[in-house]
Amino acid sequence: MGEPSTIRSHGPVELEAIVGEMLDEARARGVDQAEVAVSHDLGLSATARLGDVEHLEYTNDRGIGITVYSGSRKGSASTSDISPEAIREAVSKACTFATFTASDKHAGLADADRMASEIPELQLDHPWELEATAAIDMAIACEAAALKFDKRITNSEGASVWTNRGVRAYGNTHGFIGSYAKTGHGVSCSVLGEADGDMQRDYFYSASRDPAELEAAEKIGETAASRAVRRLGARKIATTKAPVLFIPELARGFIGHAMGAIAGGAQYRRSSFLLDAAGEKIFPDFISVEERPHIPKGMASAPYDSEGVATWDRDIVAGGVLQGYILSSYSARRLGLETTANAGGAQNLIVPGNAGNLETLLADMGTGLLVEELIGHGVNAVTGDYSRGAVGQWVENGEIQYPVHEVTIAGNLRDLYSRIVAVGCDQDPRGGIRCGSILVDGMTIAGS
Repeated sequence: MGEPSTIRSHGPVELEAIVGEMLDEARARGVDQAEVAVSHDLGLSATARLGDVEHLEYTNDRGIGITVYSGSRKGSASTSDISPEAIREAVSKACTFATFTASDKHAGLADADRMASEIPELQLDHPWELEATAAIDMAIACEAAALKFDKRITNSEGASVWTNRGVRAYGNTHGFIGSYAKTGHGVSCSVLGEADGDMQRDYFYSASRDPAELEAAEKIGETAASRAVRRLGARKIATTKAPVLFIPELARGFIGHAMGAIAGGAQYRRSSFLLDAAGEKIFPDFISVEERPHIPKGMASAPYDSEGVATWDRDIVAGGVLQGYILSSYSARRLGLETTANAGGAQNLIVPGNAGNLETLLADMGTGLLVEELIGHGVNAVTGDYSRGAVGQWVENGEIQYPVHEVTIAGNLRDLYSRIVAVGCDQDPRGGIRCGSILVDGMTIAGS
């Protein structure tokens, strides 16, 4: 139990050697193109509940994937075995499969002139010298702080501490081989409050690439407890139409629905509520969505995408107008466009604020619903219809009056995006979309 979780994994040089070996094997078998990705992840997670260890897990995962292209036919194989025999077998299987798959003229590597030639230092690798016993102690301390915060905190779903470090290498027959390591660490707590027969739960967490930037475990527990207590006495409200204010951790998902709709796959499959929307105004004038892949320590930073294409800064939305899509080389070819270095997804999307913090936006809203949790998955990516269960606080005259539950907020995303009246400056950096609180005017709130 006392062994450290510090990563002693295969390093970048070792993984790049495996990539090179597999590419040589593929070339020897006469394929036209090939690409290889190799990863090694090590991690530790500990969960404590009611003062005892509930879960302790150590992970040590390896993965190798190879894709070959023979003409316009594609074959893929993967393995977790890095022995020479397993590597040769994976290459052999991929080459064999390429003789059976259907021809696809859009298949193939990204263009050679798009490969990354310089790898910027993004400060993504910050190993945590964390032993299992220390992780357990931290989880117990986090939960204990929550349980003693208020006598109305009567139960716990546990507190967790986790750390992970992964090394990834990618290469292809254009001559590109690259690798880098990245870490991710976090602490979370979820507790239940009870008063007068009403029981409510809430949580809080901190996450970062650098363990030195995590919030203190005790503070995380106290925040989770305060959020749970604030929900006690939740009421139903009558169906109405009123402004809705999303807290930052939910606002990023609200924006994320648009980003999913402009992904290349959704566009070429013709299954998007923002179909062919490039050049259209989809947000108010003050909204921009900026992609910034090279933020130091960013949770979605990357020097190149999963095809080796160099990443760069761009504005996906400017002045409310959609500038372009989120494309891999394959989806770009399907659409007759160029890759945007987004094979594997977008990297660090930022929505700059035009207003103050949450308290300022509450005052601006006047009367309406502050949404603190969303329930269910009621979003139709094809039509844009949006219907989510919501929990939060009812606000009057800019001040929180009482907690609210068992309501549904609904509308169509195209319309709801046009109704955004403010984006806060209180950005949440814990995910791939950095967005502050979002205030939406005139949203349907279905209650009792």
